[in-house]
Amino acid sequence: MSRKIFLVIVLMGHLVMAQIPSNYYNSAIGLSGYTLKSQLKTVITNGHVNQGYDGLYEGYVTTDTDHYYENDGTVLDIYSEKPSATDSYNFTHSSGDQCGTYNSEADCYNREHVVPQSVFNEQSPMVSDIHTVIPTDGYVNNRRSNYPFGVVTNPSWTSTNGSKVGSNTAGSYSGSSFEPIDEFKGDVARMMFYFATRYETQVDSWSFAMFDGSEDKVFEDWALTMLLEWHENDPVSQREIDRNNAAYNFQGNANPFISHPEWVNVIWNPTPDTQAPSVPTNLTVSNESSNALQLSWTASTDNVGVFSYDVYKDGSLQGNTSNISFFVSGLSPLTTYEFYVKAKDAAGNVSAQSEVVEGITTDVPSSANELFFSEYIEGSSYNKALEIANYTGANINLSIYSIAKNSNGAGGWLTSFPLTGNIINGDVYVLANSAADATILIQSDLSTNNDVLNFNGNDPIGLFKNGVLIDIIGVLNSGTADFAKDVTLRRKSNIVNPNTTFNLTTEWDVYPVNTFDGLGNHNQVLNVASTNQTDLFQVYPNPASDYISILLADNTIKCEYTILNLIGQIVQKGEIKPTSTINVNHLNNGVYTLYMYSKTAFQTQKLLIER
Repeated sequence: MSRKIFLVIVLMGHLVMAQIPSNYYNSAIGLSGYTLKSQLKTVITNGHVNQGYDGLYEGYVTTDTDHYYENDGTVLDIYSEKPSATDSYNFTHSSGDQCGTYNSEADCYNREHVVPQSVFNEQSPMVSDIHTVIPTDGYVNNRRSNYPFGVVTNPSWTSTNGSKVGSNTAGSYSGSSFEPIDEFKGDVARMMFYFATRYETQVDSWSFAMFDGSEDKVFEDWALTMLLEWHENDPVSQREIDRNNAAYNFQGNANPFISHPEWVNVIWNPTPDTQAPSVPTNLTVSNESSNALQLSWTASTDNVGVFSYDVYKDGSLQGNTSNISFFVSGLSPLTTYEFYVKAKDAAGNVSAQSEVVEGITTDVPSSANELFFSEYIEGSSYNKALEIANYTGANINLSIYSIAKNSNGAGGWLTSFPLTGNIINGDVYVLANSAADATILIQSDLSTNNDVLNFNGNDPIGLFKNGVLIDIIGVLNSGTADFAKDVTLRRKSNIVNPNTTFNLTTEWDVYPVNTFDGLGNHNQVLNVASTNQTDLFQVYPNPASDYISILLADNTIKCEYTILNLIGQIVQKGEIKPTSTINVNHLNNGVYTLYMYSKTAFQTQKLLIER
């Protein structure tokens, strides 16, 4: 133990005394463009000594120790560091904290390659270059996978410090990406620029989503635009300067873009861009409902290129998108909101705001004021299921709801079965017998062996709110005659209210025994004051693993989709194109709500991700 402590003291002293030589970059002074980049490659290649993969942990003691935030001497991990709050966890520079196996965040830390090592086949010296291989939480490193860096608007996973995994929304690339927090975006950008320079003569042979196959520019347009923006918005910090000096002492070379950050633009953006994009025009509001609406506008123009748009609601930033439309959710019924949009480019130039438009949410539809049974399955053996629909205009907590059975149509209601969880507006909640067919169980939100889900065709079923009956299938105490044996009942699409009087003919469609294909979604036609839902869309496969396709009934209508998780957070959205598939391989296993809509119609469906 004493030897380890002594080693840290010696290395820290070495860091303080040694700096990058003042004449280190002399041969590059006065150059510009890719000529400058090539000369910098020569400068930072000369003197570079590969200290080996195992040597990185020793190097991290001087390059990546927290003397800047908590100042507690722990490992400075950009994937777990919280600049303005207490870190959720920390690692020490000891073999006991190094990975190892991991199952979650905080288990251990390892070595993260900002350019995944699979890109260059784990070859040296790239695999152990301390400028681009940094200490990070092992689990977060694993979640980052070999994805490129990007801008993630709707994350499928978020680390404890806010780093995100999800579909990229910056520019033309829409694949899975990893977005670090703002505090370290400039750090990451300058690491990437270093990599593109140090390995200039090799990088054109490596395949990576951010690379364009050249050895001069190196980056795809969307990636370069994003990295330039990160570099501008997060300038070089003292922490980076100290790390660069320590890295120079460790392996004999430096990152020129930390020493001279102006060289980034001299190489990749030689004429500084000071021109702001034009103002977004024709901002319009559509698809208003009681809690959401759609914004769309005409694209701005820019001398270099528009990078993204900031969307404001009532003067506050609501979100950012690279598209020319934005879905706003979480609104209140019968409320007027003001919206405007600003365009920005990679250099950070921001347009003036667009015209302000008002969006007014609708009332919670008076015709859909309560939960109701939307499907009933009385199949063979234990194939029993109930579906409850929510079209109230609000997310509903089920803690005050319950169901009960009237066994053999006699003796009143048996002990009620309380419901748990929530139903998102426009979604359904499925209860199933735990011994039912797998096709039923994969759609279920709750499965149980409780007797209430072991009903027969002569057992009326009631839905209760605060102990009061609000909907019923069958007639209470009507005797042993079967009213729904060996059938699937599906509520007609024009029924929007529960009913304590059962009417099979006017309210229900009847399907043969063991019909399960409609379970997990319900189609409903509402009044014109609210949202119109029709059979515009068919989704397959469902369950899905990596991709889904959405078949449009009318390919001439522009349609979009939004995927929400179980607590109502948007995890993905985009345009529905007739001939393309939607990548969902970044979504965790589980149940989601798929919300599909055009200007005149929408449809919701439960989406199961299963691998």
